[in-house]
Amino acid sequence: QVQLVESGGGLVQPGGSLRLSCAASGFTVNYYAMGWFRQAPGKEREGVSCIRADGSTYYADSVKGRFTISRYNAKNTVYLQTNSLKPEDTAVYYCAAIPAGKYYSCRTGDGMNYWGKGTLVTVSS
Repeated sequence: QVQLVESGGGLVQPGGSLRLSCAASGFTVNYYAMGWFRQAPGKEREGVSCIRADGSTYYADSVKGRFTISRYNAKNTVYLQTNSLKPEDTAVYYCAAIPAGKYYSCRTGDGMNYWGKGTLVTVSS
């Protein structure tokens, strides 16, 4: 059974950092494209970052230079290191996965096969 479990969210002051984790089970992350998406209250879901099976990455313009996606195959886990957080980064962050080679959009999350339940990140002073 495929499962994605996010963790690492919380309340942080502007300028702070959090490391989000996405623990996968039921499949092997290095054979999948993995992504982080977020949805703020009253807004549509948006793509944050994705990592393909070949290790190549995508970042939304709003997080480039501040967020880093990585994959630790031994733990079957994908991480999102978030630095220099801003209030506008406040959202529920979701992890998603799709087998390598299948179509998906990292901008919207359309096509992703599997989703976690999310972890809340609140950036506020």
